[in-house]
Amino acid sequence: MKTERMVLRRFTEADIDHLFALHNDPEVMRFLNGGKPTSRREVEREYLSRFVGNGYWAAVEKATGDYLGWFCLHPKQGRDLGEFELGYRIKRSAWGKGYATEGSRALIRKGFTELGVRKVVAETMAVNLASRRVMEKSGLRYVRTFHEAWPDPIAGAKQGEVEYALARAARPQ
Repeated sequence: MKTERMVLRRFTEADIDHLFALHNDPEVMRFLNGGKPTSRREVEREYLSRFVGNGYWAAVEKATGDYLGWFCLHPKQGRDLGEFELGYRIKRSAWGKGYATEGSRALIRKGFTELGVRKVVAETMAVNLASRRVMEKSGLRYVRTFHEAWPDPIAGAKQGEVEYALARAARPQ
């Protein structure tokens, strides 16, 4: 799949180095695990097996071929059929350049036009203002704030998590 500035392609096992680097940047992982390092073995075992062929796309900049991060759009576990979860993780050097919004919009459009998605949902920590802004710019709207019981809470967890959503009928043209 192509956007104005990116190619979103399926993951392959050749992407392990990119995933390992991305998931070991403390700032990228700040709102996910508090910035703790992830072992290569864990990336290989947990992430790569989940990413290859399961609604995850590697994002590559068209002009340079540089790896930018990843996006996902897959059925939301424990929810109605037709409700899909949107996610993204972008390397720090690409932050603030609109890539997350561009990729999110492309996947939302694909979901509604090609995949039979009825509703797109996304979640982040309430304190993750940059991610919340991406959700808003992608057309999703705030739904609720909720609190999870985390065994090892990270900074900002007391403010809770937020859910954003966009239903197919409400999709902006």
